Amino acid sequence: MKNLGNMMKQAQQMQAKMQQMQADLAAMEVDGQSGGGMVTVTLSGTGEMRRVKIDPSLMKPEEVEIVEDLILAATQDAKSKVDETAQEKMKDMAGGLPIPPGLKLW
Repeated sequence: MKNLGNMMKQAQQMQAKMQQMQADLAAMEVDGQSGGGMVTVTLSGTGEMRRVKIDPSLMKPEEVEIVEDLILAATQDAKSKVDETAQEKMKDMAGGLPIPPGLKLW
């Protein structure tokens, strides 16, 4: 019975840590850039887009396609950073237990 009590306590602690990690990720902001910083996309730690900044020099009608490509690249850069940060937080929370690649717990 004592082991069951300890397991329940550990599960509750893990749940509290998971909730805190989710709150931390939601509050976190990560920037992705492309075009040498001419386009910056800011995502939350959960992947929600918060801001897009575009250097005014790119705002020429003949460069619309370039701007679109740069926005896509900056968004992908930011998303990969969000995923990497979330994975690191999961490793820290799990106490070094291996988390299978692709397992999304947030």
